[in-house]
This record gives sequence, C-alpha cells and structure tokens, in this order.
Amino acid sequence: MPLPALPSDAVWIDRRDALDRWLADLPADARVGLDTEFMRRNTFHPQLALLQLGWDGRYALVDPLAFDIGDALKPRLHAGDSVTVMHSAGEDLETLAPFLPGGPRVLFDTQIAAAFVGMGLGISYRALVAELCHVELDKGETRSDWMQRPLTDSQRLYAALDVVYLESIHDQLASRLDQRGRANWHAEDCERLKHRAAAAEGDPQPQRGMRGAADWPRAKQALLRRLLRWRDRTARALDKPRPWLLEDALAMSLVQQPPSTQAELDQRSRGQRALRSTQRVELFDLLRDPVDDAEIAATAPVAHPLQGEAKKALGAMKDCVDALASELDLPSGLLCPRKVLEEYVSSGEWPDFLEGWRGELLGDPLPALLPG
Repeated sequence: MPLPALPSDAVWIDRRDALDRWLADLPADARVGLDTEFMRRNTFHPQLALLQLGWDGRYALVDPLAFDIGDALKPRLHAGDSVTVMHSAGEDLETLAPFLPGGPRVLFDTQIAAAFVGMGLGISYRALVAELCHVELDKGETRSDWMQRPLTDSQRLYAALDVVYLESIHDQLASRLDQRGRANWHAEDCERLKHRAAAAEGDPQPQRGMRGAADWPRAKQALLRRLLRWRDRTARALDKPRPWLLEDALAMSLVQQPPSTQAELDQRSRGQRALRSTQRVELFDLLRDPVDDAEIAATAPVAHPLQGEAKKALGAMKDCVDALASELDLPSGLLCPRKVLEEYVSSGEWPDFLEGWRGELLGDPLPALLPG
C-alpha cells in the first residue's frame, strides 16, 4: 500500500535561521503542537533526534543533528501566552530541557486531560486520535532509528502525524475540562509535570526502592543511599546508564560486604562498562568512609511490606480513594496511586503528591485512617 502524502506544509528544517523564521510567524497566543523523537540506548540523557512542531495547519520537522537549536524555542514557547500542546509530555520535556529549561510557559498535556474527562489513565496518542478525530494511525515506526539520516518517507510521515491532530484534540479536551470544572486541576498537574522534568537531581532517597534492604541496620541503609546517589550524579556527568556504573545487585553486595582493598573492589566490579579507574577509586572511598549520625538521620528507612494494622489502614485508604474516584469519574491512579498510599502509611508524612487539588479532596479522610 502506498504511503499517504505528507501534510502539505510539513517542512524540513535543518538551519537555525529557518527555524527562527518558522517560529517568528507564530502569534503570541498560538496553540503549538509539539513532539519529539529521541533515542536513549547507551546514554543517561535522552538524545534529541527530531523535533516536530505544528500550528494552524503548518507543520515543521526540525533536524537537531544538523544544527544547534540553542535557545530558539524560548521566545515563543517559554514567554507570551502561547499554549504548547503535547501528549504524555514527561520524557519529551526531559529531552528538551537543554533547549527549553523549565518547559513551555503553558503546557497542555492531552494524556492528562483525557484522564480528567473520563477517557482512562494513560491513553495513547493513537487511541486518542481514533476516538476524537476518527483516524486510525499506523504504528509501524514506533521502534525506528531516529538518529539515522536521511529519514525515510515513512518515518517523516509518522513524525509529522504526531502533531497534526494535537490542535483538534486540544480543542475538544479543553471544552470537556471546562464542562467538568477541571481545567485548573489539569493545569496544576501539567505544572507538576514540568517541575519533575526540570529537576536537576534524581531521587534524594533512592534506597527506598531497594526493598531487599528493609531489614538492614540504619547505617547500612544510609551507606546504600550514599552509593546510589553517587551513581546517579556520576551517571549524569558521564552521560552513561546507571547500571553501566553500578548494577543494583552489586551496590547491595558492596554495602553488605564492603571490600577491604581497592584490588578486591576492582575484582568484584569487573564487567561494569562505565566504571573506570577514577570512578573505582571514588567508589572505594565512599565505601570506606564511616557513616555518621547525621547521614543516618537524613536517610529515610526502607519500608517493610505493610502488615497488621498498617495493612488494614492501606486497604481502608484504597477503598476511600476508589470510592471518591468513582464518584468523580476519575481513574483511581490519577487521584492517588497505591504507591503513594503505601509511602504515607509507612512514613506517616503527608506526601508531596497529595498537595494541591488532591489535598483538598483527601486532606481530611486519609489522615483519619492512619494506624494508631
């Protein structure tokens, strides 16, 4: 079957001056569709391979491998009253962070909006286009190599279509949000998404994800936290995947049984692709430095699986969230994921996730259900 023709105004941009001219035509209050194609195979940071832009029937495919985009996007997307329409924008915002720090001034995420208007949590762009625009999109280029040049006609079509329908989807979802009185909730979650994507540092308490360390002494948990935070900082600096520096299993083994010599560490860490001599020395020093009381106090304990009264409290909170979500016609996972409830029951500290509109709804019933 022959490929459909590219949208008539989909232009290929491989020079900064051409991008500046295309962006200069945007009105200050434009609704700009935006998407990216990126690769993340052997790096920590996603590599921008293509930038797609759409506005009022005009579409551009921008080649970031041909020139430095620099700050070209900031005057139009980070200033003024333009609305940047994206679908499931988290990774795209992270990819664009070097070129658009802080993200667009006004973000409209269509996946989040769809969840607020009763279309389910995590709906795909393809499903949204089918539902709202009555068009079936091909997904044949989902796993394409976007770093290759030249792109094929099929790749260019696939990429352009990722922004062609965003304006129509925006209009329909924005209307439904207004009808349900949830535009402010959606805007708050879009701001939250922007802040998360712009975070320069990783999880400050990464050890909490290592449930196998729940029974360890607090000093061991603090040392595990130290190693995992070092891994995150170093992986960012070297632009290498975290496991290339230190796999989870190795990190736990080194904390449980620290090496007595540099040579022992070198032997036990063989096969770590990004761990060079400089990093091995740093790692050995981190393992040998004593853990003090301040570091232990700063380390959130690794939670055990909930038992007894805590497990009952979690169940009661989940029932409360489910009932309220059903009443509001919201996905339970949008209102409050189970993981957030588990952390709340374990720590007793009100989660940041439940600030804002969620706190207005859950700020009274959930604390009353805490065990004890």
